[in-house]
Amino acid sequence: MYTRRGDRGETSLYGPRRVAKDSPRVEAYGSIDELNSLIGVAISVSKDGATTASLRRVQELLFKAGADCATELDSSQTVPRITTDDTLRLEEMTDELGRHLPSLGNFILPGGSPLGAYLQLSRAVCRRAERRLVTASKRERVNPELLPFFNRLSSLLFNLSRAANKRARKEETVWRG
Repeated sequence: MYTRRGDRGETSLYGPRRVAKDSPRVEAYGSIDELNSLIGVAISVSKDGATTASLRRVQELLFKAGADCATELDSSQTVPRITTDDTLRLEEMTDELGRHLPSLGNFILPGGSPLGAYLQLSRAVCRRAERRLVTASKRERVNPELLPFFNRLSSLLFNLSRAANKRARKEETVWRG
């Protein structure tokens, strides 16, 4: 399916306004979409039902976050989709994983099992989405909860990677810089 409406380098936000495809807002929700797709790749190699369920929940939240990012905040008509409750849920998931992982005293190198490596790559793409949101929020009003949400999501992805590597019996490689 195609509409040809974007052939001149513009796209529509939720609502009537059109913007350039390289606008900070579009860059931000494009990075969110990329993250969601990469998490789909991680799911495709996951053999752990609990990890898969967590990642599917994250994908659903990322659709909400992308919709928030593509929506201009205007007065009281716009209700943010990502809320503090979503961010708190990510914290709970991260904390639960952390209770079963050894503490870290050093940085670790990304890698390990295929799932662990994909989750580390997802964490890096999550950080890019967060940076794009910072840029967009300096120019336009975006849901302010998106920044803490993505900050917590990167921590969750880090712990999911560590847990996947632990289950696969892959040792973490400590960075000795």
